[in-house]
Amino acid sequence: MKLNKLEIQELYAFTRKHYVVYYDLQTELVDHLANDIEAMWEEQPQLSFEDAKTKAFKKFGIFGFMEPIEQKQKAMNKRYMRYLWTELKKWFALPQIVITITMFLAFYLAFTTDYAIYFVFGFYILIAVWSGYKGVHLKRQFKKRKEVSDKKWMLEEMIFRQASGSSFFLILQLHNVFNISDGFSDNNYIVLSVASIFTFLVLISYISLELLPGKAEELINETYPEFSL
Repeated sequence: MKLNKLEIQELYAFTRKHYVVYYDLQTELVDHLANDIEAMWEEQPQLSFEDAKTKAFKKFGIFGFMEPIEQKQKAMNKRYMRYLWTELKKWFALPQIVITITMFLAFYLAFTTDYAIYFVFGFYILIAVWSGYKGVHLKRQFKKRKEVSDKKWMLEEMIFRQASGSSFFLILQLHNVFNISDGFSDNNYIVLSVASIFTFLVLISYISLELLPGKAEELINETYPEFSL
């Protein structure tokens, strides 16, 4: 026996009822439940759909779909970080490395002047404000995407929402910036380190807040080719 379309839709509703909000994970769980139910029907044809569904769900344990949700989140986070790392590596190869070196030298020269502390705070505030602005913009963009599609994809949410958290992280680190900026311009090693950190910070912010959201459709299709978004 095979499940009909109505029963498949009931399984989707069942996953949503149990707090699975992402369509990609819903589909994986529905496929798993459907295969399990059909296997039961091979041995017990008289078993009702509801009873078979209950038995299939009990196999997930007392926490239900919580473990599959956590596993999926870990998998998508690794994929997101891989995309981030792939884009970052491009900035250390030609031709982008020219921009990276130029940016590093600009930070280094600025931080060796008598006005180093002002440059540190100025650059940091500039990056934090820009990240905050982009974070708000991405949230609005994500909301508009949800108005077009009634499906929610885990990777899509990471691309548009996880990146926006960077602005809050930057603000929380302001006290650390104040601590390292006090008289550091006389120590060449510290200046090199701070210039490297600022260069890395700019690259990560640009990639996560600008490049990856711009490639969202491409990355989502690459991750979920079976859905042909």
